[in-house]
Amino acid sequence: MTRLKSGLAAACAALFLISGTSRAADIQVAVAANFTDAAKDIAAAFEKKTGTRVVMTFGSSGAFLSQIEQGAPFEVLLSADAERPVRLEKDGFGIVGTRFVYAWGRLVLWSAKPGFVDNKGAILAKGAFTHLSIADPVSAPYGVAAVETLKKLGLYDTLSPKIVKGTSIAQAYTFVSSGAAELGFVALSQVYRAKQGSMWIVPHEDYSPIDQQAILLQPGATDPAARAYLDFLKSPEAVAIIRSYGYDVK
Repeated sequence: MTRLKSGLAAACAALFLISGTSRAADIQVAVAANFTDAAKDIAAAFEKKTGTRVVMTFGSSGAFLSQIEQGAPFEVLLSADAERPVRLEKDGFGIVGTRFVYAWGRLVLWSAKPGFVDNKGAILAKGAFTHLSIADPVSAPYGVAAVETLKKLGLYDTLSPKIVKGTSIAQAYTFVSSGAAELGFVALSQVYRAKQGSMWIVPHEDYSPIDQQAILLQPGATDPAARAYLDFLKSPEAVAIIRSYGYDVK
């Protein structure tokens, strides 16, 4: 009986160690909402190659900044801008020397209705719609780009009463896809593959570059898997996936 108990104890201990190792191998990554689909494909490719699971949380870059500053255990941040990673690096939450641009985002004016948005965005000046969806510029870089575009076109004040704001670019997209808003500014990556509805790809010169940066965070500082994941983001395989969603990549 003593031997049996000892054997069971050893087996339980071994299972605990295996389970603990498995959990430790998981990488906790905060991902900007616009990069959701691309990140899922990249995570699948990374797991297939390394056996390491990538646990992702999707949301706005601004919300992630607050969460990380309050101690959220993310190991990697894939932001939709440069501002937040730079701030995290400066304030000691990010690891110096690990920050880089993984993609340049593109802004589009999109409607779920075919033929509703013309290929020059003239519908904005016509104003023949009730609601225009954008991401909240306070927390979402694509929202900032949308506001910049409207101001560049001289239409922000006129269209401001029609603007509905999503907490992230994902919610801004949902407002349009559900019909709650007839059109909205979303990320090209959200509609690039489906090619449904109608869209105007906003010219680069109408808004500041959306240089989406990644950075290793303090909880991942000693995790080789987290560093390997960041390295994989730069690999030809990952770059091909990123480009397939309409992002610009060097």
